[in-house]
Amino acid sequence: MNQAYVYDAIRTPFGKFGGGLAGVRPDDLAAEVVKASVARAPGLDPARIDEVIFGNANGAGEENRNVARMAALLAGLPTSIPGTTVNRLCGSSLDAAIIASRQINTGDADMILIGGVESMSRAPWVLPKTEKPYPAGDMTLASTTLGWRLVNKKMPKEWTVSLGEATEQLRERHGISRERQDEFAANSHNLADAAWNEGKYDNQVITVPGTELTRDETIRPNSSAEKLAGLKTVFRAVSDGPEGGTVTAGNASPLSDGASAALLGSEAAGAELGLQPLARIAGRGAAALEPQFFGFAPVEAANQAVKRAGISWADVAAVELNEAFAAQSLACIDNWDIDPAIVNAWGGAVAIGHPLGASGIRILGTLARRLEATGDRWGVAAICIGVGQGLAVVLENVNATKK
Repeated sequence: MNQAYVYDAIRTPFGKFGGGLAGVRPDDLAAEVVKASVARAPGLDPARIDEVIFGNANGAGEENRNVARMAALLAGLPTSIPGTTVNRLCGSSLDAAIIASRQINTGDADMILIGGVESMSRAPWVLPKTEKPYPAGDMTLASTTLGWRLVNKKMPKEWTVSLGEATEQLRERHGISRERQDEFAANSHNLADAAWNEGKYDNQVITVPGTELTRDETIRPNSSAEKLAGLKTVFRAVSDGPEGGTVTAGNASPLSDGASAALLGSEAAGAELGLQPLARIAGRGAAALEPQFFGFAPVEAANQAVKRAGISWADVAAVELNEAFAAQSLACIDNWDIDPAIVNAWGGAVAIGHPLGASGIRILGTLARRLEATGDRWGVAAICIGVGQGLAVVLENVNATKK
């Protein structure tokens, strides 16, 4: 079996909803990271790319359904390169990495450009078609920005609660307080700010032409749990439920815009790319549970990936867990046998943002760069997914200086 390696990973800055990237179409955001990925591989003949695979959670608007193919064409890649778009909601681009790595493992491909994109600012409203002509009543537009829409009435109501209400139920189940959530969120902002100030993201983030955004737009330096404690809850009133509402705009990831990309290839592909591999994809996992407890699904997905990599949690030195909400992140961390300090050491999605389709490659790329910076050998990237799923990938630093 061939081994699949990560050779490079980049992303745009992540912009806030209606912010610095809101004027850029999602297919153009995707095209920019495709072009930059090719430009950063000095030996690459673009025609040698076997396929472009992108993750995208919406696809109802300017993505034109298959944003991978659109991005490849807009980026000027040869028209002979096929493109496919993966939709596993928040896990879409990490799923693209999993799919591409399997193709490389089996020898079906030698070099694949993967990525993900989401413009939550530009996600359209949709108007369902009527069941009969000339309806007399009103029709309601549905937002495609986030969460359930046009729900099938056969779905149990407990499954289709909002993501925020689902998180309230999860934190009740696991006994996670508002104070812990706010402390986690403040730490995410401060770690992300420190990582940017220390140049940790300089080699990972590209600017988007025509915009002025040079770093993630939603990071709030000098955050504190005390400041976040003053924010109002969003999905429940403080007086509701056994402990009242706890989830706020401050301890949840913000709606965001952005794109990410990575070059995956076999060992032989390195010579053609002119790059040395950063990490080997050593294990993969997918898990599912009740939709309302989606935030906990990374626990089993990561356990699977660790086992399939032939290691234990004691070997893992770095974890990148996408922070959809502080509460769900804490629930996952509490259930892994790890030091919380190894999780999201350069900040997480509560601070950086969560453009749904782009987040999987963001955490994978950050994990590879963290392992490169520390010399540690093993790391885990994991992400929760709406409707009750989780994905995880184990990376092995092929240039590790530590066991």
